[in-house]
Amino acid sequence: MADLTLARKVLETEAGAILALVARLDGRFDRAIQLLRGCRGHVILTGMGKSGIICRKIAATLTSTGTAAVFLHPAEAIHGDLGVVRAEDVVVALSYSGETDEILRLLERIRRLGSKLIAITGSPSSTLAQAADVTLDCSVTEEACPMNLVPTASTTAALAIGDALAMTLLVEKGFRQEDFANLHPGGKLGKRLMQVDGLMHEGSACPIVRTDTPMRDVIYEMSSKKLGMTCVVDDAGALVGIITDGDLRRHMERHGNLLDLDAGRLMTREPVSVAPSTLAAEALNIMERRKITALAVVDANRVTGVVHLHDLWRTQMI
Repeated sequence: MADLTLARKVLETEAGAILALVARLDGRFDRAIQLLRGCRGHVILTGMGKSGIICRKIAATLTSTGTAAVFLHPAEAIHGDLGVVRAEDVVVALSYSGETDEILRLLERIRRLGSKLIAITGSPSSTLAQAADVTLDCSVTEEACPMNLVPTASTTAALAIGDALAMTLLVEKGFRQEDFANLHPGGKLGKRLMQVDGLMHEGSACPIVRTDTPMRDVIYEMSSKKLGMTCVVDDAGALVGIITDGDLRRHMERHGNLLDLDAGRLMTREPVSVAPSTLAAEALNIMERRKITALAVVDANRVTGVVHLHDLWRTQMI
């Protein structure tokens, strides 16, 4: 059986390493945020070995939240890739010792260009730390490795610092759910953050009748648009009601004289509607709570489209 005692110790050690970072957040962290926010070029993450892997993750998180970031392998950098660094860039270098040779060999080029440098290191007195514009301390008292050798707690701490930078920067920039959706159109999260105006039936595909439309024409509109409903608008084009297949069936069961009516006499007044900017996930929640399958999409009280439950199914959001 696996040594659960050791496994628990690993998790406790890494959790402790992250918690210890909280007390170290000060003006240096704020200065790092201001450098990143003011970056007119790219944020360039660089680190060797496991630090490099952490850098890739930080770069991916920054990029996905509205800050253009790339990973630069320091060994490849000194063999030509250093050309990607520009004066308007901010370089974030990760080295726990602060003495990684491949990282130190980049310092001269960074300084000559005038690029800003943020160091994330476990050694605030190291060469890298002294050369940086801002140094963030991610030191740990011990690694989670039983031999205290394998980078574990230290890499976890560095990753947490990167996440803290990315999330703080996200808020500073006013990054919104809509922005996240635009950058993640293919993933499940992006699909849940899609707006209904990107899913709705609009134009000639949107079923609309007027209050005085004869029921025969109402049924034709509903059948031809194949959404099981139609919006009802007044003479000014404002939404005043909705008619569904269920409304037709219920009236037939109770009264039978369906074709003698017009849309205004059968419609359900004050229907549920949403704005074009409503998130797909929110629209789904409304449909589930109201036990309905379609929503009118309304802008300034005028119908711009209809979003149907099937449209949400097609996104694989549900």
